[in-house]
Amino acid sequence: MTASHSTPTILLRSEERASERRTPITPAGAATLRDAGITVLVESSPVRVFDDAQYAAEGLEIIPPGSWVRADPEVVVVGIKELPEEPEKLRHRHVYFGHAYKGQHGAEELLRRFVAGGGELLDLEYLVDDAGRRVVAFGYWAGFVGGSLGALQLCGTLPAPLEPMTLDGLAGRLEDAAEKLSGATAVVTGAFGRAGRGASDALLLAGMGVSRWDREHTANLDPDALVAHDLLVHCVHAATPQRPFLTEADRDRPGRRLRVLADVTADVTSNLNLLPVSDRHTTWPEPVRRIWDDPVPLDAIVIDNLPSLLPLQASQDFSAGLLPILPGLFTGEPVWTRAAGTFAEATGRLG
Repeated sequence: MTASHSTPTILLRSEERASERRTPITPAGAATLRDAGITVLVESSPVRVFDDAQYAAEGLEIIPPGSWVRADPEVVVVGIKELPEEPEKLRHRHVYFGHAYKGQHGAEELLRRFVAGGGELLDLEYLVDDAGRRVVAFGYWAGFVGGSLGALQLCGTLPAPLEPMTLDGLAGRLEDAAEKLSGATAVVTGAFGRAGRGASDALLLAGMGVSRWDREHTANLDPDALVAHDLLVHCVHAATPQRPFLTEADRDRPGRRLRVLADVTADVTSNLNLLPVSDRHTTWPEPVRRIWDDPVPLDAIVIDNLPSLLPLQASQDFSAGLLPILPGLFTGEPVWTRAAGTFAEATGRLG
């Protein structure tokens, strides 16, 4: 690597998961950072939606995958999803979705790796402004894809295994499904957040009737009204424990039409899971899992990287939101100090 110790440096790492096609920094975005005086090193990736040649064309250095392990401690490592299990001690500042603050499986082990190595997790999910609002998210496209998959499963046209799609291709599938979905209804929880808006847009393309529920509906949730819909698209990110939305007691609820659950939030391994009828993620090869067989079958779609199925739009939007705040990594801007504080609080609770 050619970066000097004194040059602010970001390393864009390759993803461990073969199905992860997104990137938090596009080639044009990386070039903008470089022009602002930040070195950007790009790990080679065979699956990233932008290939190595597109980064190289911007004059960026391409390095072997896994190079972050040997990078200088001052280098900030930026990615999307989980780190590999090695090294045991993490010594860098890592920017990615760590899923480590809600009691998820493996969360404590991950945090202990950071403590052991003196590194720091700056979780993308916890980059917030002064009012506590997230400043960058994949939410819209997560919701759009989640709503789309739910609608396609409802009408029996969801492909398996899933493969990355174009926006035009997915929109065409939804429009083709509209006749079969005539008369079907969906409820979107968290409907006025980013993910909820994306889900609603997809369902409207599919010609479905959509009930948009936000806090005033879910705070006093009517289970009869919920299960009277054919499809539930769940987009609520719970920060504190609350009454579950769907439980085993709802299986035999009179009037239940609910046949498909698309869980965009996908917090099924968290102690904040609002849909305890579902406790496992589904995958691209097997996107649907049967939850109940009778009296009305219920299928669940719980994929934790939904936006990667529309990797181009998701990456472009996310990079545009992340790019303006990345230089603040090196100047102590509040959005990053707040993220560091959240990490410190989480590791401080370790026994």
